[in-house]
Amino acid sequence: MAVVQKWREGMSSDNVKGLVLALSSSLFIGASFIVKKKGLKKAGASGIRAGVGGYSYLLEPLWWAGMITMVVGEIANFAAYAFAPAILVTPLGALSIIISAVLAHIILRERLHTFGILGCILCVVGSTTIVLHAPQERQIESVTEVWDLATEPGFLFYAALVLTAVFILIYQFVPQYGQTHIMVYIGVCSLVGSISVMSVKALGIALKLTFSGTNQLVYPQTWAFTLVVITCVLTQMNYLNKALDTFNTAVVSPIYYVMFTSLTILASVIMFKDWDGQSPTQILTEMCGFVTILSGTFLLHKTKDMADGPGLSTSLSMRSLKHEEDDGFSEGIPLKRQDT
Repeated sequence: MAVVQKWREGMSSDNVKGLVLALSSSLFIGASFIVKKKGLKKAGASGIRAGVGGYSYLLEPLWWAGMITMVVGEIANFAAYAFAPAILVTPLGALSIIISAVLAHIILRERLHTFGILGCILCVVGSTTIVLHAPQERQIESVTEVWDLATEPGFLFYAALVLTAVFILIYQFVPQYGQTHIMVYIGVCSLVGSISVMSVKALGIALKLTFSGTNQLVYPQTWAFTLVVITCVLTQMNYLNKALDTFNTAVVSPIYYVMFTSLTILASVIMFKDWDGQSPTQILTEMCGFVTILSGTFLLHKTKDMADGPGLSTSLSMRSLKHEEDDGFSEGIPLKRQDT
């Protein structure tokens, strides 16, 4: 109780708002995967499945309900960055994986392995650790202050390194190694993603201040951040789709989460100086919480196609067949995506 009381006193109102929005985002996004999957199954029963190129799901209300739920979750995630530091918001995205796994176990009757349950517990423990020790949100009165932070030498150097690495990956490595090395596509997504989150946070702060009565739309910096967000998001979507189309989702998802979250925290620490004023113990505790979340995420993904009991081989075979029937391809152990 003393720890909870201390947390309530030490956590700012903005951090609390950001935390609630981030948790709501994870709930909506995690549930949306299940609702969309139900819609895809229902549409596939009466038409051509999406896994083999069909679009009958576009006429299925349940699928659209899932899409609307996901959009609501993404809006909540966008708003969370306006109130809380990225080091608090970004790692909590792992909770959507837990919600999705639990709901799949209950609603879709997909078996959740014992190690999957352990992975869920690790994600909850890691998220709680980060929440209890997260830094306070920086008080910003204008979007020009964010622009000043973005144009400081430290972040300009980081942005230059990111852009250089992205151009090298796109023009040198993608043509030769994109189809064989998973880190090429994911590297582009993660690097660009760290910049996009900083711009999303800046845009969110501008909109928050505008809605509170201080119009930030008159500043060219607001529109500059908007342009960066659009460019980065389109680039992310392009190369993430390439990665998902080439490699198994079970491999892409945890690697992308690790790289994207790590680079986003690094960018936030450089730009917004999240760790200024925090003790080494607090910083180390936050990092331990992050590593705990990563461990739970890997456990969830690695064991999602496993079942308890002696008939493990049979369960794996049936699970593989089930994936082929539902999605048009197997998402088991291989690195490369297997088409039927």
